[in-house]
Amino acid sequence: MFRHVEIGEIERAKNALPHYFAVLKGDEQPNFYHARRVEVSFSRDSPLKELWQAHEGGIEKLHDNEISEKPGQSLLDLKVLIARRLLERCILCEMKCGINRRKRKGYCRVDRSRIASAFLHLGEEPELIPSYTIFFSGCNFRCVFCQNWDISQQSTGGVYAPGEISMEIAVAHMQGAKNVNFVGGEPTPDIPFILEVLGYLRVPIPVIWNSNMYMSEEAMKLLDGVVDVYLADFKWGNDRDALKYSKAPRYWETVTRNFLLAREHYRAEFLIRHLVMPGHLKCCTEPILRWISENLGRDVRVNVMFQYRPEYRAGGYPEIARRLTHEEMEEAVRLVREFGLKNALIG
Repeated sequence: MFRHVEIGEIERAKNALPHYFAVLKGDEQPNFYHARRVEVSFSRDSPLKELWQAHEGGIEKLHDNEISEKPGQSLLDLKVLIARRLLERCILCEMKCGINRRKRKGYCRVDRSRIASAFLHLGEEPELIPSYTIFFSGCNFRCVFCQNWDISQQSTGGVYAPGEISMEIAVAHMQGAKNVNFVGGEPTPDIPFILEVLGYLRVPIPVIWNSNMYMSEEAMKLLDGVVDVYLADFKWGNDRDALKYSKAPRYWETVTRNFLLAREHYRAEFLIRHLVMPGHLKCCTEPILRWISENLGRDVRVNVMFQYRPEYRAGGYPEIARRLTHEEMEEAVRLVREFGLKNALIG
């Protein structure tokens, strides 16, 4: 009863996502276009510390709009190299398992990137559709209620070359895709592959990072300058529930840190999703919406979602083995209004 697309819904989205809509109109370019045109100098054999120093200089150039027409080596090239190095002792997500993912699977159950499916998705927020959505298998969470558990908790799907996927994205763009939406599972383990894909991509399509936001600080640095919109889950309002239901230690500290880091990223914007959980309005929904309002502002785009259903292993947790009540939905609506979130979707 709460979810419908009003006439002014797209206008609210435009208020929150001006860069994204400017790219759609052709008035601006997607961020990875600019990262590909920032000149940096590096040796492929340099120690990782020196590569990070070169990266820092490249990011400064990017933020200062020091763009070259035909750089010999680009900031995006450097990002790919660093990301590949990080695979050798993986610290891409906050689990920091340290496994050499060139040889075996990490905690995320990913070695080589595997794509479970990719298609024009019509079920996202109205400003995103149609969205060319690429579902990677594997995840660094263990959510007991995961609706995509068949790909998030297993290593499944096909292995493709980055150039192949860039061609598929280009075709989807010609067919009307407004964006390319990297999701899973969780896309964080696939950052090296995704950066390579963007290196081949030659169509001006916005990049959507559809993520649980449990990335390491190093991964956040790599995403600066390539992501246009963080389509970000904000699941838990406390560490206790995050550990119990998602096996995610230090959740609140990690995710709020990453939101604050992303706020400073080059022309990046937010569309934040919060899935309202039964019995968790006070301990999760309320602190999350308060934090967003106080730290990211009341104009940020937030989707407060009522789509929870008990799937996967949720039956083993009686407190979440049910759908939301009408009263819980009404309380979520009240909280959105209390915290003054002007551009929220609800329902």
